[in-house]
Amino acid sequence: MNTENFVSTSATIGCGFFIGLLIGYALKKLVKLVAVVVGLFFAGIAYLQHEEVVNVNWTKLQAASQNTLSTIVNATTQIPGFGSDHHTATLVMTNLGIPLTGSLSMGIATGFMKG
Repeated sequence: MNTENFVSTSATIGCGFFIGLLIGYALKKLVKLVAVVVGLFFAGIAYLQHEEVVNVNWTKLQAASQNTLSTIVNATTQIPGFGSDHHTATLVMTNLGIPLTGSLSMGIATGFMKG
């Protein structure tokens, strides 16, 4: 392994980890924000139901949310790399390179844990 390949590989690993760290940190902050907003929304709805301002059919709401989640699950199985088609996932891995994807995934995990 010559010096040019080593520098290129180490730059790929370093940049991939740093970008993954930023993505993981931002993703955790976004998840927290969405959880707070959704929680406050449902707390407000529950309070309005308690004060008898609105009447919420919770069973119908649960059925609608289950249908929405099943639609999302069915849609994500059609994304290349997420389904059972291992050939497509292998092509994506070889195009990006193992050092980049490995360091990117470690960066995302670290950023998500520390965020």
